[in-house]
Amino acid sequence: MEWLSDEQQRIWRNYLAMTSRLQTAMHRQLQRDCELSLSDYDVLVALSERGPMRINELGDLIGWEQSRVSHQLRRMRGRGLLYREGDGDDRRGATVTLSEAGRSALEAAAPGHVELVRSVMFDGLSAAQLRALGSVIDAVLARIR
Repeated sequence: MEWLSDEQQRIWRNYLAMTSRLQTAMHRQLQRDCELSLSDYDVLVALSERGPMRINELGDLIGWEQSRVSHQLRRMRGRGLLYREGDGDDRRGATVTLSEAGRSALEAAAPGHVELVRSVMFDGLSAAQLRALGSVIDAVLARIR
């Protein structure tokens, strides 16, 4: 077995620290400004972009296990952010739809979220750095798929 080189180890650890801190910053910003979690925001964005979806399709889209999707949707339904329609407990037949309250919450949350992401991830990068970052992310995602 070949270990990571010192440079690979440094980059890997920095990547983990970056993604963890970014997730924490996004979650705190959404909680502070809109009383939404980052998970709430992920679901609201997916439903806003794609429209009503079957629950299992939503899970596939955002990369979550079905139990996590079910728990998240239950909490969001309780707060009136979305509707669930369809076949009782059968995830294959049930769909979720954004409610007006969910749409309003997303519209209120989006500007602050975008500003945070832009300021932390993209401001200060040159066009070449941005292209390189995008290329690296695309390559890694292609290998994971």
